[in-house]
Amino acid sequence: MLGNFFKKPKDDMGGRIPRGQTLTTRFPVLTYGPTQHYAPEEVVVRISGLAEAHTFTWADLMALPQTTLTYDIHCVTHWSKLDTTWTGVRVTDLMAQVKLKPEATHVMQHSVGGYTTNLSLDDFMRPENLLAHSFGGEALDAEHGGPLRLVVPHLYFWKSAKWLTELEFMSADRAGFWEKNGYHMRGDPFAEQRYDDD
Repeated sequence: MLGNFFKKPKDDMGGRIPRGQTLTTRFPVLTYGPTQHYAPEEVVVRISGLAEAHTFTWADLMALPQTTLTYDIHCVTHWSKLDTTWTGVRVTDLMAQVKLKPEATHVMQHSVGGYTTNLSLDDFMRPENLLAHSFGGEALDAEHGGPLRLVVPHLYFWKSAKWLTELEFMSADRAGFWEKNGYHMRGDPFAEQRYDDD
């Protein structure tokens, strides 16, 4: 049965498939803790730490430019899914509304349910990163992080926090949930940065 959904690629497909990954036609659900269910109108994203405090409501986010992008995603559990299409607010468009302090170098993502994961500002501020609310042209399912999640396609997908509630800007790197439990602080799939000794 698994062979119907997960296939080893014959090659790296022009550099698209990191070593050690299998391709899937499905979208596996991997979450620490229970799936969170709440209405889009309840979405609030707080800006905290080394930035001027600000709160974005769902209405605020929908008033920002909306962007649709297609890219490949890679999970630390060895699956990759190609040509996924997401719609949401570019991180760069969101951050145009945020006043960062010059000493900010990293950001911690916080989620409903207490999940956290860290990013450097260089990884966070890439133009392909989205605060996504739609997948494949439809509202993002709760099990995949809806109503709102971050999507950071160039890193393993645990770095794309589901059910985003807060962006905390920091002057140094700090481990989030999986990083405290042995996962890599960055998580580049093409460097196979799965664990902290990789």
